[in-house]
Amino acid sequence: MAKIFYVEDDQNLSFVVKDCLTIAGHDVHHFANGADAHQAFLKFQYDIAILDVMLPKMDGFSLLKVIREKNPNIPVIFVSAKSQLEDKLEGLQLGGDDYLFKPFSIDELLLKVNIFMKRMKGNIIEKTEDQPVYNIGDFRLDPNELALFHGDHTVKLTGREVDLLIFFIKNKNRLIKRSEILIALWGKDDYFLGRSLDVFISRLRKFLAPDPKLKIENVPRVGFRFLETE
Repeated sequence: MAKIFYVEDDQNLSFVVKDCLTIAGHDVHHFANGADAHQAFLKFQYDIAILDVMLPKMDGFSLLKVIREKNPNIPVIFVSAKSQLEDKLEGLQLGGDDYLFKPFSIDELLLKVNIFMKRMKGNIIEKTEDQPVYNIGDFRLDPNELALFHGDHTVKLTGREVDLLIFFIKNKNRLIKRSEILIALWGKDDYFLGRSLDVFISRLRKFLAPDPKLKIENVPRVGFRFLETE
């Protein structure tokens, strides 16, 4: 059972979705506007977030930023009538884990919720125990603090950025296919997620730029190679 944070201002749709999720055994907390949802998320703990994009008082993309500040790892699924490619890419680049266009299948939403819950259960031991600290070049990565340290400078990372950097560190100096990274981090090889991956890699390159010994090399039409030179 998941404790679901659900934000949707369409009364009819939210009634149907909440009812179906509840019948499936989940505990659903529904909010009809972004402001009320914002306050609730700061007070309570949730397993999964399902967000509409176009909301009164605070839109879904703005709400996601609040969510990620408190919980970088909670799975976030957008469900929206905004069906342009740019909208989906923006949602994923901001830190969303999936994006469904309205009208969507309730069965598909239930499947995605179940997939995310299984993935979270599979990682529960790793997440509750202290993870190792990684030293790479002049940097120190502490996954427990979601932080990258370089001398006196500290960069706060998202959970996805930490996972990606750890994946690169564990596969250092090896050619990694794009599909391999996408499946390892998101569980599927998807064009939209691939565009989001490019954004995360650009961020990591910026963070690592102070150390010339570290480089994320792009291999056209194949993937990437994370290099550490002497």
